[in-house]
Amino acid sequence: MVLVAPAFTKIKTGNDITTAAVTIAGALEQGRNYAMGNNTYVWVGFYEEDVTALTPTNVAPPYTGKGRVLIASVFSRDGTKIYEDSDPVAHLPTSRIKQLGRLIKVEGVHITDIGAPPTSTPSAAPSDSLDVRLDYPYTYAAGINADHFNRISSDSADMTRFAFVAQNYTFSKTVRFNSRGEANLNSTYTLKNAAEIGLKPTHGIVVDNTTANVVAIQFGGVGGNFRIFRR
Repeated sequence: MVLVAPAFTKIKTGNDITTAAVTIAGALEQGRNYAMGNNTYVWVGFYEEDVTALTPTNVAPPYTGKGRVLIASVFSRDGTKIYEDSDPVAHLPTSRIKQLGRLIKVEGVHITDIGAPPTSTPSAAPSDSLDVRLDYPYTYAAGINADHFNRISSDSADMTRFAFVAQNYTFSKTVRFNSRGEANLNSTYTLKNAAEIGLKPTHGIVVDNTTANVVAIQFGGVGGNFRIFRR
């Protein structure tokens, strides 16, 4: 008998969104390392749907579903970025990309903006506290009111110019890594000083907006340096 491994990895986090953050940061780091180690481009995509969904769903951002985050990574077969950054919007052609690893499903979390840290950091705050993280994802941008391009949020209408399809899901929110390890995200391909992905726990399809149990994943556009901040 041949045992066939499932085509996805499913992680139930419950209230432990730190586990989800570690999983997401690990997927990003794997994508960056693969791009650098294989002299190619890697796209790490994010999609969110209702935790009750039984079959793949496809909704353009902002995502209406809540509670299940899906992560997929693909790489360029020929090592190129396939499209120039200024090319018309299009999906990455399936013949020129290949999936890297399995589809990851993380349940019990919602990807959203959690807000900038306070302007004055509490003196007793630990080094991994939300209050000591960089405020660049909320304050630094090339353009007026363009800081949202530094963040990935299921509640945002931001979309990458070049989405990709993996296992019947369309990933319209992506982080792209090149062979130098540089990160670009969403619909602009300017290099990011710092990017952020915020997480809140969910109870079924309902986001817990009252809890202090929120997490931020931050990483630099050049050096990676994926860090997890929490309360």
